[in-house]
Amino acid sequence: MEAMLKFVVVDDEPLALEILDGYLKRMDHVHSVFLFSNAGDALHHLKDHHADVLLLDIEMPEMTGIQFLKVLPDPPLTVFTTAYRNYAFEGYELGVIDFLLKPISFKRFVQAIDKIREFMALKAQYDHAEELLEDKNNDFIFVKSGVQRIRLQFNEVTHIQGLKDYAIIYTHKEKILLKGSIKAMLDIFPQKRFIRVHKSFIVSINKITRLESSRIVLNGHEIPIGRNFKDDLERALRV
Repeated sequence: MEAMLKFVVVDDEPLALEILDGYLKRMDHVHSVFLFSNAGDALHHLKDHHADVLLLDIEMPEMTGIQFLKVLPDPPLTVFTTAYRNYAFEGYELGVIDFLLKPISFKRFVQAIDKIREFMALKAQYDHAEELLEDKNNDFIFVKSGVQRIRLQFNEVTHIQGLKDYAIIYTHKEKILLKGSIKAMLDIFPQKRFIRVHKSFIVSINKITRLESSRIVLNGHEIPIGRNFKDDLERALRV
């Protein structure tokens, strides 16, 4: 049975809180929703109460959402909600799972919640077994994920995302969740084929379909480019 989720919503705008609360009331798998217009009250609540998902505004008077997230020692899965597009890539630096630009449509909101539920389902499936990468050669590795041992062809992988203590490996067909950091993945995937482009992302060089000033487009995904990785990416693409 899929878990019921506990939500905390933080936004200094009453209308924004009302809209998000209304969206959550229309969805299944919601156990509880706590609404806060004050960042300090929300921090106090999270100190003593577990939450699965945090819906967090960024521009708030007492404390920005970015400052809020940095204060939490072990934040829940977080979705930034903001009217300012320029915060999106900074959110990924902090390990947020999604970024919603106001005004938020219900359709886009559902996509964000579906992404959270998918990650949690993968995590629940694989959490109880040691996860290793082994038998590396030039074309593939065997991935031990949970109780499964999967042959993973390098040419099937589009990109890898780090989220909390996990790495999500994206292929054209599926997503595979492994325990381990993005940095650990760099030691596994061949550097001639894969490059780190952001604190939280590695991409397959051959799968890049479009390169813009601050993002990469591949297989329908938009991947942010971190400032510290831009020069290495440009060098790799010139080779």
